[in-house]
Amino acid sequence: MTDTRVYPLFVRTAARTGGAATRRRAGLMLAGGALLALLLAGCSGAQKPTPTDSAAATSEASADPTTGAEPSSSPTPTAEATGSPIAQLCGDLLTLQDVYDFNPNYGTAPNYSPTADGLAETATTYNGLTCGWSNQTSGELIEVSVVAPNDVLMTTLKQQADADSQAVPTYGTPPVVDGFFTYAGGVGQAQVFTEQYWVTLSTSAFFEPGDAESLISTVLSHLG
Repeated sequence: MTDTRVYPLFVRTAARTGGAATRRRAGLMLAGGALLALLLAGCSGAQKPTPTDSAAATSEASADPTTGAEPSSSPTPTAEATGSPIAQLCGDLLTLQDVYDFNPNYGTAPNYSPTADGLAETATTYNGLTCGWSNQTSGELIEVSVVAPNDVLMTTLKQQADADSQAVPTYGTPPVVDGFFTYAGGVGQAQVFTEQYWVTLSTSAFFEPGDAESLISTVLSHLG
């Protein structure tokens, strides 16, 4: 027996409509699940970067104290102006014969001491040798001094002589021998500079450079 049933139109329509709605809900749920999965994947991938070895090395290097430059050495002190002791004696500079040849009236001066503020007195402050010969008639004195200056003193003495005296080329050939002469206060002063020595001769008997030339030549020959 055939069961023939007649369903109203709205019932069939609802059934079709309900199926479509169910499929749409299922599609939305799948799409939502996929979107959630993407979001979770994005969150799990956003991790903090691990510092590399080079960054760590840079950090350690910057933390080390910077080594400062070593302090410079102390400046070398300026050399003092001085002179070396003289090995010669007065008789080595001018012998009695040398003095006699210059003037027979001259001889030794046993009680000699350098004249105050003279070149010979200056020589004594630098280990110089000072000698005196006296005119046996008038008492006129010839003072001779020799200093072996270091470079500092040699430069100072030369500059002073050049400022206070006139150059005398006949005393020797510059720069091996530099000669100077001045006459002041009734005293003639001759100065000679060699590579090793500063030689001075002072006396009221010297009026001009030529008066001292023979004695200077003799003293220099004995000094060598």
